Parts: sequence; C-alpha cells; structure tokens
Amino acid sequence: MTYYMAAKLQVPFDDAIARTEAALKTEGFGVISRIDIQQTLKSKIDVDFRPYTILGACNPGLAHEALQLEDKVGLMLPCNVIVQQSRTGEVEVAAIDPVASMQAIDNPELTKAAQIVREKLARAIGLLAEPAPS
Repeated sequence: MTYYMAAKLQVPFDDAIARTEAALKTEGFGVISRIDIQQTLKSKIDVDFRPYTILGACNPGLAHEALQLEDKVGLMLPCNVIVQQSRTGEVEVAAIDPVASMQAIDNPELTKAAQIVREKLARAIGLLAEPAPS
C-alpha cells in the first residue's frame, strides 16, 4: 500500500497551490497551516531548494469524529498535502493516505473514519488531474 495519492499539473506553482486549496474546499477541508519549505530552508540553513509547500488540511467534522474515537490521533492531524515543483517545471500535488498512516492504531472504527477521509482526499486530488477551468 502506498502512503500517498498524487496528481501532476502543468501550471505555475502558485496556481497549483490555489487549485489545491479550492479542490480541498470542495470536499470540506480547510487549510489550517502552510509551511513554505523553500523559504524555511533558505532562512534557517541558507540552502536553496525548489518550491515546496506543505499544506495542513483539516475537515473539522471528520477531525472531531476521529478525536472522539482516539484521543491521541491528533498526533497525525492535520492531513498533510504537499505541492512541489520539479526541475522540469511540472508541479506535483500529493496527499497523505490517512488509512496508511492510521495503520499503527488498532481501532477498527478509526480505520472506517480514515477511509472516509481517504475518499474525500482522493476526490480532491482527482479534481487536480482534470484540466483547469477556462
């Protein structure tokens, strides 16, 4: 089992981030954190790195449900989604597979909840694989 799902886009990096946030929103996710890895590595250790942003996506209702099923599951929240640019200029968006990440927790109800989150993230990533609206 792979630990992520991904789509490749032929759009500018900032457009990919905007499209990713919009796709997540269609499935009830908001972005509650944003980490600009390129900027962080430059400012902290003076290293040049490609455009790479980590978005912390959260569906409040599903997060609440998961926290009620397992109080330590917050260690695995929010769902991380990365947007990264390759050397060729192509942008990849990848989201964690919550079912894979929750395998360490022995709770069948949490596994069912993670499956719902997986389906929603997969639909959002699927939207990105479609051509951008004109």
